[in-house]
Amino acid sequence: MNPTDIQIIAEEMAIKWENGDESFVSLAKLRKACPCAGCKGEMDVMGNLYKGPDRPYKLSSFRIQSIKYIGGYAIQPMWEDGHSTGLFAYDYLRAVADSPDKE
Repeated sequence: MNPTDIQIIAEEMAIKWENGDESFVSLAKLRKACPCAGCKGEMDVMGNLYKGPDRPYKLSSFRIQSIKYIGGYAIQPMWEDGHSTGLFAYDYLRAVADSPDKE
């Protein structure tokens, strides 16, 4: 399912999906779910996970500067702290938005 509109409203991303559903996800939750290799690590063919050290978040880590659409399948947020390597496929974006918030 594809989004028809994505807007940043305060500290949330509002997403309208093509079936009329709407999702709201906090930017902090979205950033912490970044799927890039630097954030989540990479697996080799043997199933070993390789990941760099965790970097502390700053306030700018949770603010989006811009959003780039990638083909017809993903968005690439450009975060104010310079991070921009995470591609959020639409199905993954929906799963993050629909997942319960951790307290």
